[in-house]
Amino acid sequence: MTTRRPTIDDVARLSGVARVTVSRVLNGGPNVRDEVRSRVMRAVEALDYKVNPQARGLAGGSSRLLAFVFASDPENDPNSYYESALELGALRGCLALGYQVLVQNVPNQTPDCHKRVLELITTQRCDGLILSPPYSDDVALIEAVLAQGCKVVTVSPGGPAKNRFDGVGVDDEAGGYDLARELLRLGHRRFGFIAGLEGHLSADLRLKGFQRALAEQGLGEGDYAMVRGDFTFRSGTHLAPGLLDHPLGPTALVCANDDMAAGALSAAHARGLSIPKDLSITGFDDAPVAAIVWPPLTTVHQPVKVLGQRAVELLVARLTGVDIAPEPVFHQLEHAVVSRQTTAAT
Repeated sequence: MTTRRPTIDDVARLSGVARVTVSRVLNGGPNVRDEVRSRVMRAVEALDYKVNPQARGLAGGSSRLLAFVFASDPENDPNSYYESALELGALRGCLALGYQVLVQNVPNQTPDCHKRVLELITTQRCDGLILSPPYSDDVALIEAVLAQGCKVVTVSPGGPAKNRFDGVGVDDEAGGYDLARELLRLGHRRFGFIAGLEGHLSADLRLKGFQRALAEQGLGEGDYAMVRGDFTFRSGTHLAPGLLDHPLGPTALVCANDDMAAGALSAAHARGLSIPKDLSITGFDDAPVAAIVWPPLTTVHQPVKVLGQRAVELLVARLTGVDIAPEPVFHQLEHAVVSRQTTAAT
């Protein structure tokens, strides 16, 4: 018996192809027939062959390391689901393509935030960067990354960045619109809105979609009260009471993400309100917490894990030049309103 680990030559022998063909398949290279690619991957699975990313990087002059950059604020808790789900999706994508991912949190309120992001290219030898909001909205930063010869993919970009650079996301404006339409269908005409951080463009698009739906029904700024949160459960608990006490008397609270909606739900329970009889509450993301809280939360589903995986796939395609157009590519994934038990007719 032997404990020798299988090599690329073993894969070549079992699949009946040349060593260079196995290498091309494992690197996502072009000019490989689907039947040959399938044969090689079956051999990889049968042998439990593991790629050595470090050795392959040294041989090819590439680190095969991608960096996933998140904005952080030392004063606030992270958005636990959104970041972890993006990271998990990115890990899945890297595992399938033979890359590694470095997750880096960079405070975005510091003067040197651009410098710290750019240092990932030189100090960590990253082949490409994936930028999450609000870095994915920062055109100057993205152009600086590209100027260093590093590829970049944006997640949920807003504003000019969405059309100028490679990216993945959902239609946040349409998601906010669809959710508001559902509440309007239920008869709600007075709202409280807990928006995201100032300058967080994808969250602002959700507000714009909400406003568009209200405008179609002849409603406007006088029919909703808005405050800004920081996407955390805590901000939902702190901000909801002020909206509930607002002279407008909202019958529905709309929140820019599920964590804030769960906080608002907790605040409503603390007041003895019956949900959804006394008040409807909605979120955005369809995080696991949406199905765990009581009552389960009506929200907008966006496939966050898939966004992370697609970001990696798009970045690797750009790095290898396989099956990708020269112009910027944006992969828009589907969203859907998930109606649960925190909404009801007025």
